[in-house]
Amino acid sequence: MLKDVSFGQYYPVKSFVHNLDPRLKILFLIGYIVAIFLAREFLALGACALVLIVAVLCARIPLGKVLRAVKGILFLVIFTAVVNLFFHSGDKVYWGGEPVLWQWKIFRITQEGIIFSAFLVLRLCLLVIGSSLLTYTTTPVALTDGIESLLSPLKLIRFPVHALALIMSIALRFIPILLDETERIMNAQKARGACIDSGNLFRRMKAIVSVLIPLLLSAIRRADELGEAMDARCYSGGNARTKYKKLRLTWRDPIAFSVLAALIAGVAVMFVFPVFPI
Repeated sequence: MLKDVSFGQYYPVKSFVHNLDPRLKILFLIGYIVAIFLAREFLALGACALVLIVAVLCARIPLGKVLRAVKGILFLVIFTAVVNLFFHSGDKVYWGGEPVLWQWKIFRITQEGIIFSAFLVLRLCLLVIGSSLLTYTTTPVALTDGIESLLSPLKLIRFPVHALALIMSIALRFIPILLDETERIMNAQKARGACIDSGNLFRRMKAIVSVLIPLLLSAIRRADELGEAMDARCYSGGNARTKYKKLRLTWRDPIAFSVLAALIAGVAVMFVFPVFPI
């Protein structure tokens, strides 16, 4: 289960998306999220899905690895679908018949509820896959440089831009490390007889403490070792630091920007003038 969490992992391969400027990829993700939440119908959401499919193909990432991001939040997807399926009230009729298909006390299933649940599930999946695609195609170093470059105007008000970018990069890098550490601790506790995956909810919560405490100690130890390593290398923050690789726009970046602009424009038009509104 822990291996299904793909956020923070980097997939090393040469592709069109990997070679994009990290600043543009961050802006692309922000614009893509805006387009997803502006979508009010399946046609607009289908346009977002089409752009994401093209991006995944251009990134040359295996489909199974991309879909693993959704598997990691499968519980949240199912919970969202079930809640909206049973509690979304609607009186629209989409394909004839009665709007209410089934009802028992406070629970009822309507045609509008089914469609709205499917819409939310698709929106959530696109959001997670699009966010994971950023970390799949961008190294932590490039992501740090991109965030620092985008936030550089805040240096005028003495905002610690470099420190913030470094913290975000270290946090992303620690996600797969801590997940592997959690899995090793869980396997070690199971070998000692701990019942983590069995029993009632109270017993599981009690058993999970035997995992959280060693994990917290391991995270503190790793943070302390990282701080000592940075001190040993005379790290002194972002003051007067130079970069070995400077960020430069290439011919690929205007193409990606044009696709994003077209997507946001199309979704905005369908937001104002919906064709098949939900």
